[in-house]
Amino acid sequence: MNTTTPDQERSPNPVDLHVGARIRMRRKILGVSQERLADDLGLTFQQVQKYERGANRVSASKLYEIAKSLQSSVSYFFEGLADPTDVDGFEENGSEQFVHDFLMTPEGLELAALFPRIGKSRVRRRILDLVRSMAEDLVEEESQD
Repeated sequence: MNTTTPDQERSPNPVDLHVGARIRMRRKILGVSQERLADDLGLTFQQVQKYERGANRVSASKLYEIAKSLQSSVSYFFEGLADPTDVDGFEENGSEQFVHDFLMTPEGLELAALFPRIGKSRVRRRILDLVRSMAEDLVEEESQD
């Protein structure tokens, strides 16, 4: 008996979203274009885009090739995922989607790459306070409309 709804069948699996976001992040950190990665893998850049969005699943052999091309371990693409032996670990709580959406924007990806380079925790905290304040102001403006 199939218990999935049509919406669940169309939305990408959270693991595919996570792996795709990690592929994109690693590629961007190295300054590799989608076209270059696609050439290395014998694919079209559109296929790489689909992998990165989580729209298409990456096979084990293709993930191995991606890891080789992007000079990383295969396990890198799974870092940050819940332990699969934890039954509750894959419940959809929106956190994977949130991280994926953030990393899929050019600004989010750049922030994710640059933020850890800020050595002083006090400066990182001030940046976070600034962003939080700006977001709160935006919510207030939207609620007044």
